Amino acid sequence: MAVKLQGFEFWKTTLRGARYVVAPMVDQSELAWRLLSRRHGAELCYTPMLHAQVFVRDANYRKDNLYGEVCPEDRPLITQFCANDPEVFVQACLLAQDYCDAIDLNLGCPQMIAKRGHYGVFLQDEWELLEKMVKLANEKISVPITCKIRVFNKMEETVQYAQMLEKAGCQLLTVHGRTKDQKGPATGIASWGHITAVRNAVNIPVFANGNIQHLSDVEQCMEETGVQGVMSAEGNLHNPALFEGLSPPVWEMAEEYLEVVSQYPPCTLSYVRAHLFKLWHHTLQIHKDLREELAKVKNLQGLTEVSRQLRLRCQVPRIRVSYAVRYQGLGLATLPGTKGYNGTEVKAVRHKRALSLEDSDGASDALSKNKQKKKGNQCVFNLCRSCCKKKAYKEVADCPSHGLKFKTKAEKQKSEREEEGKSRGLQEDGGLLNGTPSTPTDPHRGQTVA
Repeated sequence: MAVKLQGFEFWKTTLRGARYVVAPMVDQSELAWRLLSRRHGAELCYTPMLHAQVFVRDANYRKDNLYGEVCPEDRPLITQFCANDPEVFVQACLLAQDYCDAIDLNLGCPQMIAKRGHYGVFLQDEWELLEKMVKLANEKISVPITCKIRVFNKMEETVQYAQMLEKAGCQLLTVHGRTKDQKGPATGIASWGHITAVRNAVNIPVFANGNIQHLSDVEQCMEETGVQGVMSAEGNLHNPALFEGLSPPVWEMAEEYLEVVSQYPPCTLSYVRAHLFKLWHHTLQIHKDLREELAKVKNLQGLTEVSRQLRLRCQVPRIRVSYAVRYQGLGLATLPGTKGYNGTEVKAVRHKRALSLEDSDGASDALSKNKQKKKGNQCVFNLCRSCCKKKAYKEVADCPSHGLKFKTKAEKQKSEREEEGKSRGLQEDGGLLNGTPSTPTDPHRGQTVA
């Protein structure tokens, strides 16, 4: 029987000195997602949290959640269990030990289901039970036992808690710097100070968890706390390339994930759907019709098609109507803010509220929701004032009903410029004015040119 590595030797050899870690996430850190994360910098992954009691009694549960996900590329791998019975926990570990590199005991889950099931962070006050569970597992199984914990409010209590687990046989400790009450709306900021205190108090590797959204957060956390590695959950779900320090277009990550899912079946459809909702989160706030479609489709092909439609919508080029197009329609050769043919600056047509180029996109031709309700009685476009203003600005037109005079103002400017041009031409053709040669001036400074 091979010698079981411990502590730092286990981290350096078996875990290959992993620094970038994907957290155990219920229904989210499945094989396809782990492989995608590994492609983009993750060095160690955890399985989703598995229920030890169900794992022991249900062969299909074991197959669906661990045995059927065996993949050479998916190592090193740590299997996580939740449990509250030492004997059951050890039985589950023995059934899983040949399919992973270590077993992790979940002592950090703060959800209500964990409270009802009496596991996760709701065991953190039962030190005698936890000591027995970790000690028995460390003695009976062939791979190292690790733990993932949350902190207490008091730093001293957190340190004593970590030391107790180390003494019981824990070979690596992940510390989530939040208390059991920091969840949902009260999540708040994780305490790296607690993590630092634990790291300085134990003689086993420590991973930090909490406040990780970017690679810069990872680097800062490792520098401030001195931990061996950093674990990410939410940050990884929104950007699986986090550990590369990249933020690729969402559709690239979505398409690559769907490709991995198709290469490594089976994958539960609800897992795939949940990942796409996370990846496309912000886009789905805009394209709500596709959000509804994503929730309804019944197969992988349907999910892939919705993701493709989202990509196409994000990639549609925005058709911008340039100033040049508008002003050429009125015979003006120059743009606002540039120098005219006589050296003076061209001023843009002014109106009360400047409209952006995006406001004048071709998409504004479509009816708005207000057009059917608030049409101007005499509007030349038969639109509400807001939509009329956009269309009149785009087409350089007037609407007396709404008091819009874009065309009138532009034509007035054109006329003034033509008069100014004729006047300047007469001066240049006259040669001498009052017996004195006319002298050109520098339009930039207003000073006589020597």
